[in-house]
Amino acid sequence: QLQASGGGLVQPGGFLRLSCAASGLNLAHYTIAWFRQAPGKDREGVACITKSDDITYYADSGKGRFTISRDNAKNTVYLHMNSLKSEDTGVYYCKGYGSLNVWGQGTMVTVSS
Repeated sequence: QLQASGGGLVQPGGFLRLSCAASGLNLAHYTIAWFRQAPGKDREGVACITKSDDITYYADSGKGRFTISRDNAKNTVYLHMNSLKSEDTGVYYCKGYGSLNVWGQGTMVTVSS
């Protein structure tokens, strides 16, 4: 099971750190991706970190502003988001790809002044 947390209300230009914590899974064995869904829009991929070698990938929307990382000791993957924009508003989800594909519950991010 995966649980996303860390969302909230932040002003444009601000930062947030989202966490994707696992229970019953060893995230070191999973490639983890973050997705987001803005109101009225389809869910889109934001960032990804591969298992074993921790190669990272980012959607163009987050390049240079978002950083995905993992802490295997805490069984958690993070998404650091800087220079937030209003268009970053949405529900953020993490998904694990491994022996099972697992979606986590979302966390709401609102970027507004």
